[in-house]
Amino acid sequence: MGIHPINDSALEEPLYLGIDGGGTKCRARIVSAKDEVLGTGVGGPANPLHGVQQTLNSIQTATELALADAGLPVTAISRLTAGLGLAGVNLPSLYDVINNWQHPFKTMYLTTDLHIACLGAHNRDEGAVMVAGTGSCGYSYVKGKATILGAHGFPFGDIGSGAWMGLEAIKAVLLASDHLGPQTILSDLIGDHLQARGVMIVDKMAAAKSSDYAKLAIFVLDAADQGDAVALGIVKQGADYMSAVAEKLWETEPPRMSFLGGLAPRLIPWMKPSVAESLSPPLSQPEFGAIYYAKRMSRLTATA
Repeated sequence: MGIHPINDSALEEPLYLGIDGGGTKCRARIVSAKDEVLGTGVGGPANPLHGVQQTLNSIQTATELALADAGLPVTAISRLTAGLGLAGVNLPSLYDVINNWQHPFKTMYLTTDLHIACLGAHNRDEGAVMVAGTGSCGYSYVKGKATILGAHGFPFGDIGSGAWMGLEAIKAVLLASDHLGPQTILSDLIGDHLQARGVMIVDKMAAAKSSDYAKLAIFVLDAADQGDAVALGIVKQGADYMSAVAEKLWETEPPRMSFLGGLAPRLIPWMKPSVAESLSPPLSQPEFGAIYYAKRMSRLTATA
């Protein structure tokens, strides 16, 4: 059962669904009109750039799991006012495809994963966020204008991300194996992890995805903490980039800024002190930002 079991009176109340869909997984959360969490669910990848049908399936799966967690039947999906924040829909063509979906919800409001992350982090319309996870980017929303920095995707950009760190580490290890670059403890850390050395690393990673490279970031961060010069160089470059992103975002004059993603806590100590001190902790998770968006859009629609 979910955090708040459903009773008879709750069957008449409005229900809101928040979806946070990314390239690795899709999180769903159902809340009551009073913001009580009723149920949660997790589905598979939900970035339409990597597959529209997979995205729709993941949304459906995560929602059905959240309904089950809330003690609601699958048919209750038609009662949900849904806010969807998805990776990839910053591309107009993909936004149109998803927005034209014959969805099963009462109503659906679509926006980007960055937008809902920002709404969730600040529990208000305006603010800024940086993200360093598998990928990296910066986003602000101030006075009705959205600003996106980075978000170019791997391997074209995403400096400071897990995927970028992993790729930089592989390059450094291969240079070291040919004695054309400095020796590094990353050679053993990554070599042991991949069970490969030298050119066999290329064979092992030839078909690797960004998420596979991102799994190597932990070795870079750990090696940097141990003072390895090569790892330090990678981490400092990533942290300097995120500091520059933050400074550029502050120029848009957001009321507050948060740093999100799995790598954020490990990168903050390496960033410019002035930038690190200016960051505020996120107030809520992105799926709550999606719920906030759904509620706001439904109010606007009702008064239009």
